[in-house]
Amino acid sequence: KKPGVSGVMAKADIKPKSIHHAKKWSDDVENLYRFQQAGYRDEVEYKQVKQVDMVECWPGTGFVKKLQRRDNTFYYYDKQRECEDKEVHKVKVYVY
Repeated sequence: KKPGVSGVMAKADIKPKSIHHAKKWSDDVENLYRFQQAGYRDEVEYKQVKQVDMVECWPGTGFVKKLQRRDNTFYYYDKQRECEDKEVHKVKVYVY
């Protein structure tokens, strides 16, 4: 059993309080982009739906490496940035 918030968040049905669109790229925006491409709001929703405690990330960059969509197919992501500047404004940032 691992300590920490992530295990708890995966079990509870947590809904965001507010939402806004990203203005500039960051590591967090990059990962949100990857979750949203796979059909999830963010890591919190992914963990709730898939009932997992961890998301596979690239060592070094910390970017999400692999996600399982709701239809159980997998998305594989590069180690480097994938969210281009023209896509950044489409990324939704949820506040809990």
